[in-house]
Amino acid sequence: MHRSLLLLVFVCFTASAALAQDPVKVDPKHYKVIFENDQVRVLQIHYGPHEKSVMHSHPDAVVVYESDVHMKMSTPDGQSVESSGKAHDSQWTPAGAHLPENLTDKPVDAVLVELKTKPTH
Repeated sequence: MHRSLLLLVFVCFTASAALAQDPVKVDPKHYKVIFENDQVRVLQIHYGPHEKSVMHSHPDAVVVYESDVHMKMSTPDGQSVESSGKAHDSQWTPAGAHLPENLTDKPVDAVLVELKTKPTH
């Protein structure tokens, strides 16, 4: 019984660690840190035509599109959703894990501002 419980705890920690992967570490081809301090981390994002990332996660953030985008975001539970945006649009992105895929024949560029602290209301 004790071994089963330990195995379950290990699997849960391993699964949550896999879901909480830093995109800069697991996908440096697409994500680069361009600024960081104790409040935010700013990432430059670049995907070539039809390129796909790996599962990773972000804290709450704001994305600013530098090009028109049409992406598919797959989540760890197997769900996926398509989203689009125009160059210079911005949008709030709540914390979570996903696997992005560029669905277009053109490159996708964006800047993501990740929040390190919880906003006060």
